[in-house]
Amino acid sequence: MVDTLGLLLGVMVTSADVGDRTAAQVLPDQVTAAHHRLALVWADGGYTGSLVEYCLTALALVLAIVKRSDHAKGFVVLPKRWIVERLFAHLMRSRRLLRDVERRTASAQAMIYWSMPLLMSRRLARTGPRRG
Repeated sequence: MVDTLGLLLGVMVTSADVGDRTAAQVLPDQVTAAHHRLALVWADGGYTGSLVEYCLTALALVLAIVKRSDHAKGFVVLPKRWIVERLFAHLMRSRRLLRDVERRTASAQAMIYWSMPLLMSRRLARTGPRRG
C-alpha cells in the first residue's frame, strides 16, 4: 500500500501459491493500525468481492475499485494506478529487488522496506524545478 505521493505505507510479500485476493485482508489491518486517519483506499480490479465489504465493516475504510473501461481498446492509463506502478519502477532500481533471489518472504519484504529510504532521500535531495 502506498499513499498518494507514492510512499510506502505497508507491504506484504507472499509465496506464489497464495492468491492476492485471499492475502489482501491482512495488509489493510496492519496499515490501518499504523495510520489511523486512513479513510479511502484505491485498489486494482483484482481485489473485488468480499474485501470491499470487509474493509467497510471491520475497518471503517472505503475501498474503491479502479476498473478498466469495457469500451477501451489498447493501453489506457487508469486513474491512481500509475502511483503504484511508479513505485514498482523505483523499487526495481534496487539491485537486490531486480531479481527474485530471496528464499523467504520475510527477507524479500525487508528488502522492500530497506530500499524505500533511497527513494525518499532522492526526493528530499532534489533541488530546483523538476526536469521532464
